[in-house]
Amino acid sequence: MPRYLMLRTPSANRVYAGESGPLSAAELELTAPFATDIADTDVAGVGYLSFEAPELSDAQAETVSRQSACFALFRAEGELLRPVPLPAAFVLDDDLVTIPKYQGKTNEQFTQLLVGVTLAAVTREPSGPRQILDPLAGRGTTLSTALLLGHDAHGVEGDAKAFEQMASFYTTYLRRKRLKHSAEVRPVRREGKAVGKRFDAEIRGEGPALHVTAFTGDTRDSAALFGKKRFDAIVTDAPYGIAHGATTDVRGVAGKRDRSPAGLLREAIPVWAGQLMHGGALGISWNTFGLSRADLAAMLAAAGLEVRSGGAWERFAHRVDSSIKRDLIVATRP
Repeated sequence: MPRYLMLRTPSANRVYAGESGPLSAAELELTAPFATDIADTDVAGVGYLSFEAPELSDAQAETVSRQSACFALFRAEGELLRPVPLPAAFVLDDDLVTIPKYQGKTNEQFTQLLVGVTLAAVTREPSGPRQILDPLAGRGTTLSTALLLGHDAHGVEGDAKAFEQMASFYTTYLRRKRLKHSAEVRPVRREGKAVGKRFDAEIRGEGPALHVTAFTGDTRDSAALFGKKRFDAIVTDAPYGIAHGATTDVRGVAGKRDRSPAGLLREAIPVWAGQLMHGGALGISWNTFGLSRADLAAMLAAAGLEVRSGGAWERFAHRVDSSIKRDLIVATRP
């Protein structure tokens, strides 16, 4: 069976402070079931992620190209490495996620990993672009990542300023890129009164049209905002309980600003679980210094979800800085 060597993007080691190896190996194991014997390999002083696989089909090559750390792929032939052409990973230019720069932004590469791993747990067959929701959308990194991968993106954001910045960026970006599109922000009314705002955009290209919908509002009102709409995947980066918590207007169970994710997640997870289609998946990244994996898993189970555990599912914990040890957890709706 052929052996392939994946060269990681040079930024990977900077992002994860040397932990990119285990993370990318776990990602490949979960998202590419055709890959076996996955291991780190050193060739002439350069590190690769190696794996065995049959001759790659077009679909399998696309899966490899969408690995968050993939820079290039080679096939080992004796002592030689032969480049393997890979299809484009994204349906839009990746500057959709790299242009915005702001404090507290979740790293784009990790966001792609989180989206990919969550989608790998979805069991229902797609009938078109996947419907992905980020109920803590911020300025839209997860939404933009979903669009890059060819999926429809939906979000809820409690910070009105972040919402306005996200809507303004999309509107400007689509116009400057000269993409065929429509985009508008309009008020959301209840009983004749404006209670928030809604942003909608449609991007029309060669493939299926892609859609973005985002609301201002508390994440715990997500089901009320989207009504009967259900999602293939819900993907979100929970507040870390430090700078992120200090800039959100989402309130905790006591009505006060909640700087840890525990109180918010305890109330929000049952809402999110009800928005999943059967066979859909919920993926959350969070700071384990503020909430243990066992406690978060218990919240997910209490909401009727089945937590994916063991093996690669539990090999994503990594240190971001002295106050953040980030991990991710995925659960599915039976």
